Amino acid sequence: MNITIRLETPTDYRTVEELTREAFWGCMDHPTCDGEHLIVHKLRSSSAFVPELDFVAETEGQLVGNIIYSKSKIIAGDGRETEVLTFGPLSVLPAYKKMGIGSALLRCSIARAKELGYRAIIIYGHPDYYPRFGFRRAGEYGITTPQGTSFDALMALELYDGALDGISGKFYEDKVFEIAPEEIEEFDKRFPPKDPVQLLPLDVLKNKLPESVFHALSSHKIKYIASLQKYSGAELLSWKGIDKTGFERLNHCLKELGFAEKLSSCYIAVSDSHKQG
Repeated sequence: MNITIRLETPTDYRTVEELTREAFWGCMDHPTCDGEHLIVHKLRSSSAFVPELDFVAETEGQLVGNIIYSKSKIIAGDGRETEVLTFGPLSVLPAYKKMGIGSALLRCSIARAKELGYRAIIIYGHPDYYPRFGFRRAGEYGITTPQGTSFDALMALELYDGALDGISGKFYEDKVFEIAPEEIEEFDKRFPPKDPVQLLPLDVLKNKLPESVFHALSSHKIKYIASLQKYSGAELLSWKGIDKTGFERLNHCLKELGFAEKLSSCYIAVSDSHKQG
């Protein structure tokens, strides 16, 4: 399959919003689309938008993926601000996932961001996926959420050596990412009706996992199996009640149900034969 990566044009806007809605429909712990298509729509008119890093993936004349970037910032304790990038949503049509399209969009956009002289990229994302592109836990650089917390899903990528040396503080995305449920509901009326996805509850695993593992997941308020994407395998292994044997059993169950297995280390190199996105 030949994939063409090019910049998005205004004629692509509606199609990209539609594919974004499809890509995130029933994703994680939301039965519909949790506003990602609205974020794309609003970002294009935001001062934070970086049009030079708004790429689409095309194959056989069809748009199948998109990555969109915006400017964000790190605010240090003394109030000093440092501009960085964030991307998202990164969208791939469901029928084209695991074909390397997301990887192609990432590699192309990261290379271009380096050429443009940007310092770093910081994201909230899948902690078992993005480290293969060089992302590290943002906490390693002293970068936290606005609330001062740190976890594996908050990641940073330096775009040149030492780009984040001496820079620490709280990470802030543009306010365009702050959207209310009623705003999403109103925007979604512009699209064809679509039934919500029936998310698989964690209880499906109750009799398949060791009791200690199921209790550990439940105690962290995990309601749906898809919600496990928020956590790295390393984080899960750090939870009381999940040992190596229980972790392997959990991965066996995830594989049976068609979910991606968790990595025991989020920094394990993954070959092209394990492409996702």
